[in-house]
Amino acid sequence: MKFDVFFSICQTEVDGYLPSEKVMFDNFFEQVRLADELGFGTAWIAETHLSCEIQKHGPQPVIPHFVGEIGLNTDILQMAHVVFAQTKRIHVGSAVRNILCNGGPIAHAEAVRTFLSLNRHRGRELHLGFAAGRFDFSNRPYGIRPRSALELASWPVIKGKVFREATEIFLRLLKGEKIARTDVTMQSLARADFRSDGEWHKVLQVHGSAVEEISLSPFWDFERIGVIPFEADLSGLRLTIGSHDPVAQKLANRILPVGVFNLSITPPAVIEETHQRMAQEYQGAWTRDLMPRTAMVFLAETTEKAKLAAEKAWVTYWKAMEGTLDQKKVDQAVANTLAGSPADLAQVIRAKYHPDDRLMLWFDFNCHDNEWIKKSMRDFMAFVAPRLG
Repeated sequence: MKFDVFFSICQTEVDGYLPSEKVMFDNFFEQVRLADELGFGTAWIAETHLSCEIQKHGPQPVIPHFVGEIGLNTDILQMAHVVFAQTKRIHVGSAVRNILCNGGPIAHAEAVRTFLSLNRHRGRELHLGFAAGRFDFSNRPYGIRPRSALELASWPVIKGKVFREATEIFLRLLKGEKIARTDVTMQSLARADFRSDGEWHKVLQVHGSAVEEISLSPFWDFERIGVIPFEADLSGLRLTIGSHDPVAQKLANRILPVGVFNLSITPPAVIEETHQRMAQEYQGAWTRDLMPRTAMVFLAETTEKAKLAAEKAWVTYWKAMEGTLDQKKVDQAVANTLAGSPADLAQVIRAKYHPDDRLMLWFDFNCHDNEWIKKSMRDFMAFVAPRLG
């Protein structure tokens, strides 16, 4: 089993305390230096774009009850340079980089190739997780929004098509191909994209005619291009797609070897189905560690104390996200959380995960106690990890 560490850098209010941005970043760099010393494999860093605080005062607030910012890291490439400079062994990963905003897939391909060309920390890998972003408001200023009545009527489906288009452009340019819009797979809508005949018929009504397939205009229209630097070395790059869309996973692996992100709340059946599918689709030999799995950790002297801490964190989270408290949601979340004494936690991990899994251990969930987080990281590697070896 491989142990990575996940950092949210979430500047939210906990028990009435909202740390400054400086405190958040200072704590993060202390924690990542410790993670390096303790032997964690990769530091996965959450990435967020545009202020949640500003957005919640708009006409369509996404998380109106949330106080603070979901995350403060906006650029994994800049973060990686700093982390590499302050550490010796640990790799850096994005969890995850939105390739739709900030210029779209072309800009991101060029930025990553530039990073790889400038990185002087040989042997240190960039684990680039990429996706479409959690919130639409981060993408809308960049033109990722319905452009017609048809797209408005089918936007939940269109979003997935946009990500497929972006994935192909991003990976082909990252790989070094020279392409134009006409070289990119055209996207379309069909009955199979929708959950019911009713949804599809509503789209056909907007379209104005009964057809089997509706072609979509591309979101990126460009002449033949190539991104620079041309001599970028991709050997230190590991790619992971943040999507459970089988079509997107297969598309990505026709271009480059791309693993799959997995959330701790994903049903076990979906996890195993993904492993089976990727064993066939992955461009290379598929291994379970190519699907990193997030796992929230609450470690204490007793399991009772650890679970109380987990429940408190989840109560705070749900109140912030929804403004109300659903005890059933809290109970389910705590049940999916790794909470316990070192001995109990090792037993839970052994029962829940495969010996070859890669875990992204999340110690800072709804917690700003820097010393407590660092103690949890130390205790995990000292008292839990050895029991799993």
